[in-house]
Amino acid sequence: MAFTSTASETSSDLRMSYLDVLEAEAVHIIREVAGTLERPVLLFSGGKDSAVMLHLALKAFLPGQLPFPVLHVDTGHNFPEVIEYRDKVVAEHQLTLRVAHVQDYIDDGRLTERPDGSRNPLQTVPLLDAITRHRFDAVFGGGRRDEEKARAKERVFSLRDEFGQWDPRQQRPELWNLYNGRHDPGGHVRVFPLSNWTELDVWHYIAREEIPLPDIYFAHQREVFLRNGMWLAPGEWGGPRRDEQVQERTVRYRTVGDMSCTGALESGAATIDEVIAEISLSRITERGSSRADDRMSDTAMEDRKREGYF
Repeated sequence: MAFTSTASETSSDLRMSYLDVLEAEAVHIIREVAGTLERPVLLFSGGKDSAVMLHLALKAFLPGQLPFPVLHVDTGHNFPEVIEYRDKVVAEHQLTLRVAHVQDYIDDGRLTERPDGSRNPLQTVPLLDAITRHRFDAVFGGGRRDEEKARAKERVFSLRDEFGQWDPRQQRPELWNLYNGRHDPGGHVRVFPLSNWTELDVWHYIAREEIPLPDIYFAHQREVFLRNGMWLAPGEWGGPRRDEQVQERTVRYRTVGDMSCTGALESGAATIDEVIAEISLSRITERGSSRADDRMSDTAMEDRKREGYF
């Protein structure tokens, strides 16, 4: 059956919205990986970016099942709401979940607990070991163009060597949206379908697609304490210290990570529309405002990329 436009249709009706364009690009990237590489895996932390990435991947292969597993590097200091959400999503979509536990590496001495209690920097070794053990040759990550400065050196298909390390000088040009996933034996590629998205794009897409998220992304009452200008949640990771007072505040989280380094924001934004309005007025990136591990140095994220994590 042929479809023709009617007189009542305008050119704007036939144009794709910017969200449609971003979605189409991401779906194309995901399908390109599935069609050209053998053993992809999708990093799924339960955070909003990985939730959007999973939603796009599920769309890419409808009505079939997701043809590759999801991988979570579990620090052991995760927010309980996020782990509950992760397991619910995995069960709902009948996904294959692989989990690399940082705690296992601490227990057998391969990693040592940091004095500050943060396990975010400890995720690199378990991730690279999981990639090697399962022979993953493509790893989907949720990196976006507005996150931090190192993204300017990144590509959609990011080459990693046999040690899992990233060298910005070895990244290939990607002209006309042509991607090259070829890599040396033992290496792999990191793939970023959200490369051209911003934090606001992600939230607008969540609103349009009605993607469920963990409750901590929205305003709620929570016990927190103040450290270095950030509201942190008490936990077995070592907070608070003797001079840090626990208070109950109305907060939400802008990003999700290890409890020891992910700060809450005082906020009354309890709905998606309110979150979008709040972010629209912000001039600070989510990681800059709420991730202590990114404040360690001006090149903290690039250093972690070079080591093999992000």
